[in-house]
Amino acid sequence: MMQAHVGDWLTLPPASGSPHPRRGQIVGLLHPDGTPPYRVHWLDDDRFSILYPPPDAQLRAAHPEPPIQT
Repeated sequence: MMQAHVGDWLTLPPASGSPHPRRGQIVGLLHPDGTPPYRVHWLDDDRFSILYPPPDAQLRAAHPEPPIQT
């Protein structure tokens, strides 16, 4: 199961008839454990939506965790 944080990025594969993938930033979580659905702000049309990501969606962390130094 996908788990996200506010600020993470979602990329969806191109929709039928579109040559470009869709990219949006997660701006809200509906569950405190980070599971879907998510409130997403889409870059292509500046709209917001509630989304259950499809299985082929890619999730990228907003800021990768820094390496742990020992």
